[in-house]
Amino acid sequence: MSENLLTRLKKWLGRYVDVRVIFVIDVIVSFVASVITLVVFDLMDLSVSLGERFFLWWTLTMIGSTSAMFALIRTHRIIIRHSNLKDLFKIAVAVLGKVGVAALVLLLAGFGKTQNLGLMLAIDFLLTFFMLISLRILMVSVYDTFLNRTRKNGDMQNVLVYGGGNKAAAIVTRLVASRHFRIVGFVTEDKSLAGKQLLEFKIHCCTDKEQLERLVAKLNIHSLLYPVDDDLRGPGADMMKLAIACGLKVLVAPSIDETHKLQPIREVRIEDLLGREEIHISMNLIRENFHDKVVMVTGAAGSIGSELCRQLAGFGVRQLVLFDNGETPMHELRLNLEEECPALNFTPVIGDVRQKERLDFVFRKYRPQVIFHAAAYKHVPLMEENPCEAVLVNVDGTRNVADKCIEYGAEKMVMISTDKAVNPTNVMGCSKRLAEIYVQSLGTALAEGRVEGKTRFVTTRFGNVLGSHGSVIPRFREQIAKGGPVTVTHPDITRFFMTIPEACRLVMEAATMSKGNEIFIFDMGKSVKIDTLARRMIELAGLKVDEDIKIVYSGLRPGEKLYEEVLADTENTLPTSHKRIRIAKVREYDYEEAVKGVNELRQLAKDVSIEQMVSLMKHIVPEFKSKNSIFEALDKE
Repeated sequence: MSENLLTRLKKWLGRYVDVRVIFVIDVIVSFVASVITLVVFDLMDLSVSLGERFFLWWTLTMIGSTSAMFALIRTHRIIIRHSNLKDLFKIAVAVLGKVGVAALVLLLAGFGKTQNLGLMLAIDFLLTFFMLISLRILMVSVYDTFLNRTRKNGDMQNVLVYGGGNKAAAIVTRLVASRHFRIVGFVTEDKSLAGKQLLEFKIHCCTDKEQLERLVAKLNIHSLLYPVDDDLRGPGADMMKLAIACGLKVLVAPSIDETHKLQPIREVRIEDLLGREEIHISMNLIRENFHDKVVMVTGAAGSIGSELCRQLAGFGVRQLVLFDNGETPMHELRLNLEEECPALNFTPVIGDVRQKERLDFVFRKYRPQVIFHAAAYKHVPLMEENPCEAVLVNVDGTRNVADKCIEYGAEKMVMISTDKAVNPTNVMGCSKRLAEIYVQSLGTALAEGRVEGKTRFVTTRFGNVLGSHGSVIPRFREQIAKGGPVTVTHPDITRFFMTIPEACRLVMEAATMSKGNEIFIFDMGKSVKIDTLARRMIELAGLKVDEDIKIVYSGLRPGEKLYEEVLADTENTLPTSHKRIRIAKVREYDYEEAVKGVNELRQLAKDVSIEQMVSLMKHIVPEFKSKNSIFEALDKE
């Protein structure tokens, strides 16, 4: 058979056959079975009552009862290549219904005394069921044969699937027609499953490197596939280490994402290895909270801002206003949203939170009801070297946004803050704490009636976000790709991490549960050693630490500290309805004093009076003690 014909047959077989065609084929097969039954009984002379009238009634009854029952049970809508025992049971019920209806019609037509009628109906049931099942087995066999003939072996990876349960079986079913992955078996550390079979594939047990190496050589394995990312933790983490040591690629099959798109098989990322389960929340109340509202996101093209935009796109917002001063990242975000969310009504606006006039234009034109304020300078060493810009953007820019929310009657403003605002040791962290102070004091003034307005202010604090622009993971990836070395500031430095999607979900959950003027903090789990993170990334790349890639310790950067504060300390927080979200207990500031402080800081920043400005920051936030910074001298003074 020519390669062109095989390709065309594969393309045809790869499609789901039209359900109407399957229905007609099933009816024809069932009718043929009934005719065979009738002919066999007539030739064997097992009934003396068969005549032309019985032949006619039998034929018409079987066609009618078959069509009615198959349409009622909807057996033609079963995807044949993925049939299971439950589907076979449905076919059996449909055939039994066919025979039952036929028996009733024949009895009413006066054929109750026909010799061996019951036996004929029983034989008809068995023959029909057998022929329908045989047809399906034949169709699957033909499909598999052509699929295997047309696959290019050079492009296929032999894959072991981790586990031996329902999740593992489900991923095999999903990949049955894959042109990239060939499942050759299952692997687990569970000795009780060793040697058993699942979906005709053997389950292998491996508990050490030698066992896995022998299996890899025997089956020519290229990759280890995890059905879900949860399996990467717990016992699955040990199997992953063995796979990496054996030179295998480690893959994961992600679940359906927030936009209900089925994501492709991908290699394991360091984000999958947080050491804890990802935080999940119910999205129903969040959807109700943002449905049919005009929502604005400042810093929309950043890591957090862009993910907020993607998630908000699925909540049925009336309009999404994107506000950012970065032209290129805004252009990229626009293209992504146009492709991924074609039904979303969104407006990109280039602007800077430092420019009151530009903010006024946006608020006046679009009248946003909910504002997510994610625009900020975030890199600690850079802000230590440029403290005036940190104040102008993080402090005065936040004041500008909050004031416009009041002026134009926005319902809610959600400010994105950071764990570095807790007992800050750097200018960036202190600037975010000052922004919190202004927003919270404004909210208090509103509640007390000293300022007119209806806006509710919400602040959310969380730690480092895995994979955000300029963070350690993209940096480590670049260094590994270049052959190293990987630079870590200190062998003992630790940080709290969460993924970008879960951070954004928690922000929206906090915004939904807020009654106004709270600072919500998130339980980040256990801190992660950056040195360990670097080593695991090198191993995931299939390389050896200190042999292929070296790790170099470069020393703490200006304003950096070894350990971040634990956010969810029960002594300094109050609980909420969500066990991973708590409310911070912080010192309250008078609004008038906050306004005065921000005005003075703004003027000093514009005048580039750096020492006076940082001194004032330390006066307003007494817990701000500089670390590894030129501003330590101001603490001594």
